[in-house]
Amino acid sequence: MIKFSKRREIGRGLLGMGAMIAMTAPACAQDIPLQPYPVNHEQRVDSAVDARFLLDGPAGKYGFIQARDGHLYRGDGQRFKCWGVNMTGWVVGSEEIPSHHDAEIYAAELARLGVNCVRLHFLDRPDTESQVRNEGGDRAPGAGPFTHGPRGLIRGDLKDSQHFNAERLDNLDYWIAELKKNGIYVDFNLNVGRRFTVGDGVPDAELLGPAKAFTYFGPELIALQKDYAKQLLGHLNPYTKLRYADDPAVAIVEVVNENSLLEFWMRNWLRGERTKDGKNLQLDMTPHYQALLVGMYNDWLAKNRSAKEIASLRGMAGIGASEKVPFMRRGDHPEAPRLRLDAELAFLTQVEIDFHAEMKRFLKDEVGVKSPIIPMADHTYFIANQPLMRTANKSDIMDAHVYWQHPAIYGRRNEPMVNSPELSIIQKLARSATVGKPYTVSEVNHPYPSDYGSEMIPILASYAAFQDWDGIFFYTFETKITGKWTPMIGDHFDMTLDPVKMAQMPAGAMLFLRGDVSAAKKVLTRSYSTDQISEASRLPRADMPYYTPGFDIKIPLVHGSRVTCLDCKPTLPAPLPEANPIVSDTGELSWRTDGGKNGLVSIDTPRSQALVGFIAANAQVQTRNLSADIKNQFATITLSSLDGKPLNLSNRMLLTTTGKVENTGQKWDERRAMLTNWGTAPTVIEPITGWIQFKDLEGAIGVFATPLDGAARPVGPEIKGRMIEPGWEIAVGTPVTTSYLIRVER
Repeated sequence: MIKFSKRREIGRGLLGMGAMIAMTAPACAQDIPLQPYPVNHEQRVDSAVDARFLLDGPAGKYGFIQARDGHLYRGDGQRFKCWGVNMTGWVVGSEEIPSHHDAEIYAAELARLGVNCVRLHFLDRPDTESQVRNEGGDRAPGAGPFTHGPRGLIRGDLKDSQHFNAERLDNLDYWIAELKKNGIYVDFNLNVGRRFTVGDGVPDAELLGPAKAFTYFGPELIALQKDYAKQLLGHLNPYTKLRYADDPAVAIVEVVNENSLLEFWMRNWLRGERTKDGKNLQLDMTPHYQALLVGMYNDWLAKNRSAKEIASLRGMAGIGASEKVPFMRRGDHPEAPRLRLDAELAFLTQVEIDFHAEMKRFLKDEVGVKSPIIPMADHTYFIANQPLMRTANKSDIMDAHVYWQHPAIYGRRNEPMVNSPELSIIQKLARSATVGKPYTVSEVNHPYPSDYGSEMIPILASYAAFQDWDGIFFYTFETKITGKWTPMIGDHFDMTLDPVKMAQMPAGAMLFLRGDVSAAKKVLTRSYSTDQISEASRLPRADMPYYTPGFDIKIPLVHGSRVTCLDCKPTLPAPLPEANPIVSDTGELSWRTDGGKNGLVSIDTPRSQALVGFIAANAQVQTRNLSADIKNQFATITLSSLDGKPLNLSNRMLLTTTGKVENTGQKWDERRAMLTNWGTAPTVIEPITGWIQFKDLEGAIGVFATPLDGAARPVGPEIKGRMIEPGWEIAVGTPVTTSYLIRVER
């Protein structure tokens, strides 16, 4: 690799400020040996770097969370945001529903990280590992050597799926009580991964898997979903003395997870070819359910289309007058006459709307749920979202999921998002934000393995705050079973033992939850006509993620972005001028690239600042109070005020210096996209090595840094800063760490 000159000293002699800035150019990026740095949540205790101060417990003390005027609010009228994690239990040694002992450990630990919401995912799975191991369909292939499956509430020793395991329900009750005590709200997911059985009286139960799409119209499945919701949300928690429907610590209830009948239509899964001995390569319908849905469609046509139109539809399908009009295959959509396209789209949309309207009525009127309800999530950015928005818009909250280079979608992967602002998760998420509706992101991650995973949390937290969204839930946090886990990353999605992401959770909480990044000064809106929505539904993947010809996808990086209405007069904001860097209208966020390489995001606010990406290649980029002179090629450096003061006046700050993380001995494939060997414990990190400068600290007479270990305990002696002309600097890299407590004497 190219070698640069040795780092030059700064702050010596009588140099002018212009010369001083020039002399802070960093040394060349170098290969830094990876060093062990395991995370240990069990050993962590309250620390000066905790973000617990952002929480106001117990959860629910101000009454129920309310959705109104486009945002979430507490009962006392204050804005409410979720900085959250999903709870799952995919990795051996992990548990979605922890024991009483582990519940106390992890509820406190989540609070220290600044987490104020958890999304309870996969509760509707069987209760024993033997029932959930290797069922497939929910995880990316090759998801690590330690994956099995989350153990839920439903008893696996019975012929039906309608009874809860009393011990696990008790653990859930205690877990939620501990979360509530620590100021953490919960989001209940209802239908996620349930396996319906023949004992439930469900036709083709053994062929349905998680039964996505079937749940919208199978009468037995709808009844079972209602029964489950009533059992769970109508249950009295003995530790809080409240039914879940009556507990204001329940912030949100979600009806279905990543489940849309319209998605099945747009992804060619309404063929009706799923049989016991078939190939079943996709989530196709079985003949029974396809016939049921086609029958419903023809009944709908009889009520909503004229006899002449129905005759035309039969002609288009090439069938006789006595035959039922079938659905098209996806390959027929691009050339289909609008009469046929619109009829299928309108019918399937109505099925979704009717299902969610009835579920909302049932939850509110019969179960007594008082929390806002999310019907479904926009979760597949390579299909158009406008048709799905018609359904989601009729409930309380708009929601979305996205992953940067999801491991199930194979390709090059392991590429830095900072090099592709036009493809980032911000653009993909911003497409469904809507005027007048709170907006949450209930699943998101930069999946492991990646050399660039450190970029996710600061970028997402900052742009989510800029877009004025209402919730972020990272997927996923898997509580560990005492004595049964090893200090390594064993899954694509589990962040719990990832030393980089855990270090950044408190910093992200301050960026988003505390609101250190300001909301956009201007919001640009767009709206869609009925004709546009129909045409969007059959546009090719090349039009992802917006499926809106003429829309400038840089807009969410510069201004607020919202949809105003559907099935109305169409509008579209004008394209923005070309710019590099792309700077937010607040001036706090800047995203630059150099021809698709050497990307860097800078975050510059009074209380939080950061440099994310190829810092060494962008030596001139610095924020008001932060700059770096490091040897690493890629790094994420954040600086956050812990006492609420602006950084130039703060006496206590959190500095994170993060980069590459791996398992010991892991092996990449030839494309460096996926692992051929997941390695062993412990996790190792690339220490960020060099110098960090703190500029313009008013009245500072001393700056001191305490390096912290993976349990947030001091490791090694306090590092004394050195005064330089712009301010102060500290040496980083030894001892090995991701986090420092910065103390300023004045």
